[in-house]
Amino acid sequence: MNRPAGKRYLVVCTLRIGDVLLTTPVVRAIRQHDPSARIDVLVLSGMSGILQGNPDIDRILVTPHRAGFLGRMKELAGLWRRYDVALTTVSSDRARLFCFIAGKTAVGPYNPHSAWLSVRLLKQRVLFDDLRTHTVVMGLNVLDLLGIPRQYQVVPPTAGGAIPAVLEGRTYAVLHPYPKFRYKMWPQSHWVALARSLQERGITVALSGSSDPEEMRYVNEIAQACDGLNFCGSLSLAQGADLISGSVLFVGPDTGVTHIAAATGVPTIALFGPSNPVKWGPWPSAYAGNESPWAMKGSRCVGNVSLIQGEGDCVPCREEGCDKHRDSYSRCLDDLSLARVLAAMDRA
Repeated sequence: MNRPAGKRYLVVCTLRIGDVLLTTPVVRAIRQHDPSARIDVLVLSGMSGILQGNPDIDRILVTPHRAGFLGRMKELAGLWRRYDVALTTVSSDRARLFCFIAGKTAVGPYNPHSAWLSVRLLKQRVLFDDLRTHTVVMGLNVLDLLGIPRQYQVVPPTAGGAIPAVLEGRTYAVLHPYPKFRYKMWPQSHWVALARSLQERGITVALSGSSDPEEMRYVNEIAQACDGLNFCGSLSLAQGADLISGSVLFVGPDTGVTHIAAATGVPTIALFGPSNPVKWGPWPSAYAGNESPWAMKGSRCVGNVSLIQGEGDCVPCREEGCDKHRDSYSRCLDDLSLARVLAAMDRA
């Protein structure tokens, strides 16, 4: 996108797609504060799709997860002092190093346990809160250091707004059954029953997911059991966002696609178990507050998002499931009843 020459910003987010998406309010705030600014965003390889179609970004830079010493040195040399301001919204030594190298001014968060040298890579810094501050608000706390007014809108990706032709003229809901990790899963049988309940109401069911082979197998089993339309593996993130934007309802677990759904403004039901909703609950599309829209414990509806939390005194444990690893089960989600989700669906 061609703009008049202005101040040059680099926004660094070297984590997963959910983190990158929740950085977009920072980018939009910079754009609204300085329309002539040059704003580039640096992300890990495989994460750039979450920013497709974002009108506030001039260029997306991609860095590999791992690189050889010479390759990394060449990359850093190419970034040396290229930007007036380089800022990060994540507390990561890698992100802080990129900011120090790329920016005449480096800004970002640090942890109490961060190494002294890592902290000193930042010219301006704010203490990172991983418990009581929402990820969106944490990013805006970094902007405060620069005197840039806050802006709260999460900007979803888009591939232009088209939806699959088979859905034209239909009223449909999008179900996204498969999270990245097993400990965030809701039982497969419940997804089938939910899909059938929607169909009984005259609503077409569209199933979304990535091209991961295990995910495609899992979603295909649901599609066959309920005769739903299966788009798993056939759409990019941006095309998936357009699919969601045209729906009347989205239901998904604690995953990046659920954050996309919330940002589109579509009624969104988010199923939460072990994760901390204060920090990771989907940001409602019209919400503009400096406190998290979510409490640590309990289900609630805010704006277009209904967050349903599993039950139990241990919830949220903030662990990776009951066995404390990514392939663990989570009793709070296994026991989350279909009736609670159906009630939220009827309200939505």
